[in-house]
Amino acid sequence: VQLVESGGGLVQAGGSLRLSCAASGNIFSINAMGWYRQAPGKQRELVATITGGGSTNYADSMKGRFTISRDNAKNTVYLQMNSLKPEDTAVYYCNADIIRRYDYSFRAYWGQGTQVTVSS
Repeated sequence: VQLVESGGGLVQAGGSLRLSCAASGNIFSINAMGWYRQAPGKQRELVATITGGGSTNYADSMKGRFTISRDNAKNTVYLQMNSLKPEDTAVYYCNADIIRRYDYSFRAYWGQGTQVTVSS
């Protein structure tokens, strides 16, 4: 099982980016999916999560600016980021709680991260 993120890059303050994360491999089902971020010198923090049924949860500083969504048919989670600020600069990581096919083991998987840089 692997998670592959895409969509990061450099954007000016006030701009938008859309991140994608696709899960692939021996997947039986995916429960919650989410996005986390880690800025230099800081701990990794929650950005947003979404359940298999579509219920969402956001960190307070992202509410109203970021939107998480998922396409269950494609095993993909998205993060639409609007009104970006320099303090949003970080490596963004995708996370998914996955039940594997065949052995039905359950664990959390992480993507490799994608850099988002917001210039002032």
